[in-house]
Parts: sequence; C-alpha cells; structure tokens
Amino acid sequence: MPSWIGAVILPLSGLLLSLPARADVKARSCGEVRQAYGAKGFSLADIPYQEIAGEHLRICPQEYTCCTTEMEDKLSQQSKLEFENQVEETSHFVRTTFVSRHKKFDEFFRELLENAEKSLNDMFVRTYGMLYMQNSEVFQDLFTELKRYYTGGNVNLEEMLNDFWARLLERMFQLINPQYHFSEDYLECVSKYTDQLKPFGDVPRKLKIQVTRAFIAARTFVQGLTVGREVANRVSKVSPTPGCIRALMKMLYCPYCRGLPAVRPCNNYCLNVMKGCLANQADLDTEWNLFIDAMLLVAERLEGPFNIESVMDPIDVKISEAIMNMQENSMQVSAKVFQGCGQPKPAPALRSARSAPENFNTRFRPYNPEERPTTAAGTSLDRLRTVWRTMQDSVTDIKEKLKLSKKVWSALPYAICKDERVTAGTSNEEECWNGHSKARYLPEIMNDGLTNQINNPEVDVDITRPDTFIRQQIMALRVMTNKLKNAYNGNDVNFQDTSDESSGSGSGSGCMDDVCPTEFEFVTTEAPAVDPDRREEDSSAAGLGHSLLSWSLVCMVLALQRLCR
Repeated sequence: MPSWIGAVILPLSGLLLSLPARADVKARSCGEVRQAYGAKGFSLADIPYQEIAGEHLRICPQEYTCCTTEMEDKLSQQSKLEFENQVEETSHFVRTTFVSRHKKFDEFFRELLENAEKSLNDMFVRTYGMLYMQNSEVFQDLFTELKRYYTGGNVNLEEMLNDFWARLLERMFQLINPQYHFSEDYLECVSKYTDQLKPFGDVPRKLKIQVTRAFIAARTFVQGLTVGREVANRVSKVSPTPGCIRALMKMLYCPYCRGLPAVRPCNNYCLNVMKGCLANQADLDTEWNLFIDAMLLVAERLEGPFNIESVMDPIDVKISEAIMNMQENSMQVSAKVFQGCGQPKPAPALRSARSAPENFNTRFRPYNPEERPTTAAGTSLDRLRTVWRTMQDSVTDIKEKLKLSKKVWSALPYAICKDERVTAGTSNEEECWNGHSKARYLPEIMNDGLTNQINNPEVDVDITRPDTFIRQQIMALRVMTNKLKNAYNGNDVNFQDTSDESSGSGSGSGCMDDVCPTEFEFVTTEAPAVDPDRREEDSSAAGLGHSLLSWSLVCMVLALQRLCR
C-alpha cells in the first residue's frame, strides 16, 4: 500500500472518532415530525426536512433535532393550552354535578311551590271562605318574608314568625270582640301578650322549631350547591406557572424535537409533572372533602324530615288548631288583655249589632282531614305528591353524585395521566418518553400537595408561595362547611351565642330539647344569595313571589309531621 494512502486514512479515522455518533450516518428525515406538526395546524415552513444541530433549543435536549426556535415556542404554547383543556375536561364531571343538580333541584323546588300554593289555598278557601280571604294578607306577608329568607334576604326567622302570630292575634282578637273598637296602639299592646298568654296553644312553638329547621336546611343546601359549582368552575381554570409550562413542553413535545412524535410520556413521568403543576389544587382536597361531607349531612335532613307523608297532615289543619285554641280561650285571653291594656271603647251601634261571635263559631271550625276536597284541590294534592316524590329522587341523586366528587382535586393527576391520549400507560414502561429518550422513567413519584413538591425532579415549584386564588377557594369552602354544619343542627347560618342573656325558652334556637348544648338567638345579617343569577327582586316580581310563597306553605306542612300530629 502506498505511503500516502496510510497518511490520509489515519487523519480520517481521527476525524471520525471526534464527530458525534450520528455523523457516521446520513441525517435523519423529519418527515414523520412534519406530518404530526402539520396535523396540529402549524405551518410546515417552521420545520426542517432533516435534523439540525440543537444548540438553539431552550427546553428540549440540545442534540440533533427537528425543532427550530419557532417550533419550540409554538409547541410550548400548545402544551400549555392542551394542559388547561385537559384539566377542564377531567374536572367536567364534578362541575356538571353541581351545575346540573343545582338547576334540577331548583326546578323541582319551584314546581313543588306552584302546586302547593294551589292545593293549600283551595283548602283554606273551602274551609274559611271570605273570612280567610279578608285576612289573607297576614299569611301573604309571612310567606313573602319566608321567600325573602330562602333567597338570601336579610330576614330574622324567629322575629318574623313571632310577628306573624302577633298579627294573627290582633286580627283574631278583633273578631272575638266585635263589640269594641280597638285603636292601633291598643292592638300593639295586645300583640305584646302573645308569648305570655299563649292564645294559640303550643302550635306556634312547634311551628317555629320545625319551620326554622326546614328553611335553614333548604336554603343552606341550595347555597352549598351554588358554592360547590362556583369553586369547581374557578379551580378547573388553571394558570400554569412558567416552571410548569417548561415541564409540560418537555413532556409532551420534546419527543417531536427528537424525531419521536409517536412516543408518548411514561405514566410515572406524567404523574410527577402533573403533581407539580397541580400542587395547589391538591391542597384544596381536604377542605373540599369536609364540604362534601357536610352537604351529605344536610341532604339527609332533606330526605328525612321532609317527606311526602307530611303533606297528608296539611298546614291548614294546624292553623285551624291554633285558631280554635284562641276561640276556646277567648274569654280568658280577653280578660287578661283588658287587664293589661285597659278597657277598650265600645264600637258604634251598627257594628256591635252584628252577631259576629256566632258567625265566627260557624266559620272558624276545626278542619277535618276527611273532608278534604276531592275535586280541584284533590287533583292539586295528587300532583303535589308526584312532584314531591320526584324531588326526593332528586335529593337521592345529588347525594350519590356528591359522594363521587370526593378527593377529585388530588385525583386530577391520576385521571389525566390515565388518559391514553396523554401517556403510554402503565403497561408500556420501557417504550415511553422519560424526558430525555425512549426508555423507562426511574425517579420516584411525588406525594400530593404543595409542600411535597420540594424535590420534584420535573417541575420547579416554589413551595413557599401558595396560590392566593386557591387559598380563597379554600376559605369559601370552609365558610360554607361551617354553615352546613350549623344547618344540620338546626341553627341559622348567621347567629350569635346569647346563652347568658337568654330567657331560657329556647324556642328560637331550632333545637329539639337536648340537641343543642347552648341556646342561640337568630340575628339579622345579610346572607349570600342562593344563586348569583337569581338575586332578590322587588315586589313587582309576582310570579316568582307566588311560587316561593308555595314553598313556605309546604315547608310549614312538612315541618309539622313529628310534633303536631
């Protein structure tokens, strides 16, 4: 062999050894990457036909690559968008649970109100006729206030119910004493004797306990559905940090840059990325689970005391009972009022000539449930039964969906990484993208929550700076959970401890004898609206007012089952 040939071969062999390993073959085609990149809707002008040196890359490995700087930027934004959509899609179930169930519950609620209004109004008109219609504004005002309370109005339940019975006493007192003329001041004096004389027997006390419990539970449950809906909607709209975006790009699209567009991330690799990106959402889980537990407790109240059998013991029977108590004790009541408020002035001769007490005895008679009308009112009652059963099914359905929504936020990474569109799955741990190449992912999986991400190998997480927005949602859940727990125990969601000042009656606490350790006095404070789309409207909204008045009637019916039989 000529000496010049050897002189050439030796330098060439040294040159081959000094080149990167890929230089011994032709540069690989980027055709597969071009096809996948174009399928994402990007311009093929950004991508080379063959691999190029990768020193320009800022996120992906700086090796031979099919990615230009423009491609890396676009794919980074694409990874961010896909992550946001994935979180929203994965949390769709829990958001749908609260949105659809809130709507469904509210629809049944309002249908129940409409049917109850017609049924109960028919019963009162048939039983008391003109005497009821002439004094119906007393009941209308009561139901208007109950409606305002239910929709989040500034209503003190105890004071409002006390006012109802005081006004009813004023009307009744005039009916049983038609021979006298009573001034406004005198009637105000009469109303002050409501608690002392107990002219309506024990009905007001029992009504107060049962109605407050019913309304507190109903309003708080609907508010809970609203809060759950709002929190779920807000938390599902994530804003990934720069560190998270880098990790997402590296996991989802660096395989493109390496010429491996069909290779998906390893499952455990995906879990570490998602746990780092969703660390704050996972911290919501503890308070969320407590909130769900409290919602389930109040749902049990709605299933228990509020059942269709209560409708068979209607409110007009109980009010009739109260009225008859007043009539039977009219002499004693009148004597004590005259003693305390003074002797009233006689009425004009024309009025005193009426035989009103006899008419009163005829019209205000005890209502017999066996005499319940079987025509229009009976039809309404049948419809009421149907609506109520449907509503009970709705509560049962909500309970089952609530149970499924527990631990939803800490489970997000697992739900996302289980999606075959995202990862290679647990069965393909060798042929998956591990962040550097197609091989097994070796690092351990991080635990849930922000503080556990201090050593996350994939995402740069600042554990000293919790997400303020998530902390606000945690606080909203904490406040709502406290309200739900109070509602379950029969306490108003806005109350103050007045055990040192209490008179000892305890009738306004909503507690049954020994259920509550201390007595509470309901206070008038502004409560959050049931639905931000249904703020309290003025009195001109007659249609809405009528349906909510029906709910008031029904709740009073339902509330009386156990204590007023």
